[in-house]
Amino acid sequence: MKVNKPRPVNLDLQTIRFPLTAIASILHRVSGVITFVSVAILLWLLGLSLSSPEGFASAADIVDSFFVKFVLWGVLTALFYHIVVGIRHLLMDMGYFEEMETGIASAKVSFAIVAVLSLFAGGLVW
Repeated sequence: MKVNKPRPVNLDLQTIRFPLTAIASILHRVSGVITFVSVAILLWLLGLSLSSPEGFASAADIVDSFFVKFVLWGVLTALFYHIVVGIRHLLMDMGYFEEMETGIASAKVSFAIVAVLSLFAGGLVW
């Protein structure tokens, strides 16, 4: 079979403009990976805090630093994003938000909900 158009050998990913729905989907996968990796770290921290009173003090000292609080805020934000956009994907699997306009609108609403939940997470951490 002969191809009439020459196909690109290398795609320049910096010039490709992804639609909002694709960005939401890609970030959903990234937030899932962040949540998966952070569970191991958080379980280690929980185990340390439950090991002894000294372990609890060590865990409290670890969590007390600004950097760790910032990371915890990021983990909570990733978890909230994964949950909200996961619900959006479940609704899309049931046949809702499949058109381009409603898909973009649902992505925008999801981003807004996650922004509010991220502020809530910041209040919880600090």
